[in-house]
Amino acid sequence: MENIKKIESVIKKSIEVKTRTLEDKKLLETIDKVVTLIKTAISSENKLLIAGNGGSAADSQHMAAEFVSKFYFDRVALPAIALTTDTSILTSISNDYEYSNIFSRQIEALGKSGDVFIAITTSGNSINLIEASKICRNKGIVVVGLTGNNGGKLKDFCDICIDIDDDDTPRIQETHLLVEHIICELIELDYRSD
Repeated sequence: MENIKKIESVIKKSIEVKTRTLEDKKLLETIDKVVTLIKTAISSENKLLIAGNGGSAADSQHMAAEFVSKFYFDRVALPAIALTTDTSILTSISNDYEYSNIFSRQIEALGKSGDVFIAITTSGNSINLIEASKICRNKGIVVVGLTGNNGGKLKDFCDICIDIDDDDTPRIQETHLLVEHIICELIELDYRSD
């Protein structure tokens, strides 16, 4: 019975964070703005670059897969790259430079003006995402932060910040996934083939 109480507590906390997100009209408008921004980038033959660390790295890969493969519907593949997947690139940059450059070097190589970079971090303080965001500014790439903890240091390097109002990493991650799915679903609607 003790475990049941804990399970209920965790589910209730997750619902509370999502309810705060639902009730934050400004945040919902920000999510809508990001959807429009990505649609514009894709229609201009630009791409989505996504990165994060740990669980947020998995989110990056998950989100890129939804764009390149499909979310709900058969449609054209949409250009998205998770910068968390190439172990040779990640380890060579970490070895030859330092870990804080693993995303910035890739953006330097792959990014172009008009692209969109989504930096996913629950703390908002991931140095490698901040460094990547600095490169984006120099290249004319729009930076979208998907954060928690009031945006952390990253918010100062974002063009748009979707900050989940909480400081509990697992609950932020759960809500990040919800936001990522919303973005994928709304963008995919423009590319339905039926």
